Amino acid sequence: MTEQAIITTTVNLLQDNIQVSAYLAEPKEPGSYPGVVVLQEIFGVNVHIRDVTERIAKLGYVAVAPALFQRTAPGFETGYTPEDIETGRSYAMQTQASELLSDIQLAIDYLKNLPQVKKDSFGCIGFCFGGHVAYLAATLPDIKATASFYGAGVTSRTPGGGAPTVTRTKEIPGTLYAFFGREDTSIPPEQVDEIAAELEKYKIPHRVFRYDGADHGFFCDQRASYNPKAAADAWEQVKQLFGQLN
Repeated sequence: MTEQAIITTTVNLLQDNIQVSAYLAEPKEPGSYPGVVVLQEIFGVNVHIRDVTERIAKLGYVAVAPALFQRTAPGFETGYTPEDIETGRSYAMQTQASELLSDIQLAIDYLKNLPQVKKDSFGCIGFCFGGHVAYLAATLPDIKATASFYGAGVTSRTPGGGAPTVTRTKEIPGTLYAFFGREDTSIPPEQVDEIAAELEKYKIPHRVFRYDGADHGFFCDQRASYNPKAAADAWEQVKQLFGQLN
């Protein structure tokens, strides 16, 4: 597949009194493209998330990455030091599932208003914190395909408190692919088993990938845990998944 030339920009998504900054990447060539929402790690819409957004656009999608910490930390982005992790976690702990879903729907509605975006063909992809949020976003009626990468806590909690996110599995209307590393101690095997069992129980179209030798963050080439082999295979699976949107 030939990569498309793209255009990137930062946009503001407006709703009532909320303004959410977002990174937008789209094919330069005129056309009609599906939309994809990219959901950040705890490190903000940083260089890795912008890179993923651009990679998706090069495949022929209009991709947008909303800043999920906009309410508490506008403009926040950081690296991967232990201090950065603590800061990012503190912001993640302040998020609410209802607000996250509202911001993701805001991003979808923004895409719907772009003339080059198909109005009924949306997917989402998320990593780490965003992997958990992607599982939530999969319940939105507009989302037809979801890629959830190593989202910790899906079986034990939800942002802001309440029943664990996995209890909402039955609400998922589309297809969900979930990606995990077998060396990821933040997501024990029994939690992955529980997610897979719930997806099977409610007959959600899905695939669950578990990579030998891969740790948390294996897809991110900015992190020490980057696993090129697992990342390459996962990317091929993502391309196959989002191909359903065309």
